[in-house]
Amino acid sequence: MSFKGKVVIVTGASSGIGAATARQLAAAGADLVAVGRNQNHLNQVAMDCATLGKMPLLVVADLTKKDDVKRVIDNTINQYGKLDVLINCAGFGSLAYFDTEDAMKDFDRTMDLNLRAVVNLTHAAEPHLAATKGNVVNVSSVAAINNMAAEWPNLWSYCVAKAGVDQFTRCIAWVLAPKEIRVNSVNPGPVRTRFLENVGCKDIEQQCLEKLAGHTVLNRVSEPEEVADVIVFLASDKAKGVTGASWLVDNGYDLC
Repeated sequence: MSFKGKVVIVTGASSGIGAATARQLAAAGADLVAVGRNQNHLNQVAMDCATLGKMPLLVVADLTKKDDVKRVIDNTINQYGKLDVLINCAGFGSLAYFDTEDAMKDFDRTMDLNLRAVVNLTHAAEPHLAATKGNVVNVSSVAAINNMAAEWPNLWSYCVAKAGVDQFTRCIAWVLAPKEIRVNSVNPGPVRTRFLENVGCKDIEQQCLEKLAGHTVLNRVSEPEEVADVIVFLASDKAKGVTGASWLVDNGYDLC
């Protein structure tokens, strides 16, 4: 699949699925805008992309801030003059149990990045996507479909946020269809990324991954590149008939 001449924003590009997606798009010839919060990690991904294709435009941003969202779009248009694809990959999980004092604080943080930032950035990108008849790919989770809180009750707010991403995807696919903008989501299951480290589980990361693998019918966790394969397909012209869809990449987690 070629993305030559296509301008693509990838959020969460400094690690994990976002970084893998940025690398694949660079190799496919895209003009990339790599967005992340960690400058050092983003620089490393940028060097990888430059080796595979072109050096991306880097934007260090906190997508929970309105001004940063505007800056992402403005920098993209100033640099490339258009936008063809938006890939909303930035996100994180919270481990606050519902009956704790910090529950609502963590809920707000989780919703701000995992859902509100997706809505806000898509809204800001919409006029430019309409001009190119472009598309949006949202990175959701199997947690949007499978009640992971039954096994992991401290992930309740993450499950709610990702369910919101799926519903937003379906609603906005309908709303934007007259403008020929496609909107889809990808729903990964267990993936070997920094997710567990970022939620404070680094010391027991391997045990958690083994437990998660045991909840899949294929008894495995995915690598970020496997999810990136699906994201890149949905973002490409190969998927021109696909919109409003949620694609599971979960090794059969939802079947268990």
